[in-house]
Amino acid sequence: MSLEREEPNYFGAGPALLPTPVLQQAAKDLLNYENIGLGAGEISHRSKAGASIIDETKESLKSLLNIPDTHEVFFLQGGGTTGFSSVAANLTAAFVKKTGKPGTPYYVIDGTWSKKSYEEAERMGVHPKVAVNSKEVDGKFGTIPPTDKWNIPENLEDVSYVYYCDNETVNGVEFRQFPFEKFPGVEIVADMSSNFLSKPVDVSKYGLIFAGAQKNVGIAGITIYIIKKSLLDQATPDTLKDMGLSVVPIAFDYPTAVKNDSAYNTIPTFTVHIVNLVLKHLIAKGGLLKQEEENIKKAESVYAVLDKYPNVYNLPVEKSARSRMNVVFTIKDGSLDSEFLEGAEKQKLSGLKGHRSVGGMRASLYNAVTLKSTQLLCEYIENFAQKHQ
Repeated sequence: MSLEREEPNYFGAGPALLPTPVLQQAAKDLLNYENIGLGAGEISHRSKAGASIIDETKESLKSLLNIPDTHEVFFLQGGGTTGFSSVAANLTAAFVKKTGKPGTPYYVIDGTWSKKSYEEAERMGVHPKVAVNSKEVDGKFGTIPPTDKWNIPENLEDVSYVYYCDNETVNGVEFRQFPFEKFPGVEIVADMSSNFLSKPVDVSKYGLIFAGAQKNVGIAGITIYIIKKSLLDQATPDTLKDMGLSVVPIAFDYPTAVKNDSAYNTIPTFTVHIVNLVLKHLIAKGGLLKQEEENIKKAESVYAVLDKYPNVYNLPVEKSARSRMNVVFTIKDGSLDSEFLEGAEKQKLSGLKGHRSVGGMRASLYNAVTLKSTQLLCEYIENFAQKHQ
């Protein structure tokens, strides 16, 4: 079987496209990793080879993101949704240890995933409050309201953390700026699952960053966490139970994960290895500044051609909040949706159907989507518009 393939023009939102050289190397390593006679998916997570995969991946990530010594990197099984509950439990446990109180987390709701995370925090019994809900302020998920419209308490001493989703995959909303200066001293938690490593990030501003791997940096199966080390000092289970709070399940207990170098339970070493191959690929390309430049070009080209035909396409997201990763749009004549998708497939442009909850179209322009693929998509969008305007 050949390891060559025709380069796909795939715009799916996740699991998403990976660089072909990464997959080619991963295929070889699945059969025989580092010439040890076993594949990377067969070795023990506690073996020397398994431990080296975890450690090398952590070091690659620290190098690429310039992660300061104040923060630790670890991996957990699962996806971004696993983080919804683990964040609520772990950050609350850290706040209890620091203050003796459970505190109140505040959530920025600007789309589907931040809304789900808020609902999970409610279900976990940590009694979150809403810092802002863009749908309530502006009537839709398609904006990021200015901070003067946020619910920010005068006294921040009881705020355990502030949570937001940096890029909303379903709704195509992305934060351009870091808007949390009005929460000095409060730990900021960011779900960066769908724009992780698409741009440089000042990690020092965050208490916790987490990201499911299957968008920009790997395949489904693990979540990457970057946490401030001070947040690993947490209240005991007995203390939490005495306060009526949920105890963190051991498999998702952050201090336990860090203490055991992400291998308390059976971490999928092959999945972690693919992440490392992607990280090395990004480093070889020139790092995150270079990748961000490419991502800006891709997004601007797609938005430009969509904006050119307002009588054909509708873009629901305010320009200042448009995602560079997930370009969402609808065709004003909804009866043309099938024709658009079928025509795209004939041009070998796939993965363009919008999320089932919102419909329409979505072009996900993750790191592995090339400028060439993006240009082919732009040409198709243009030709379709000229035919139907």
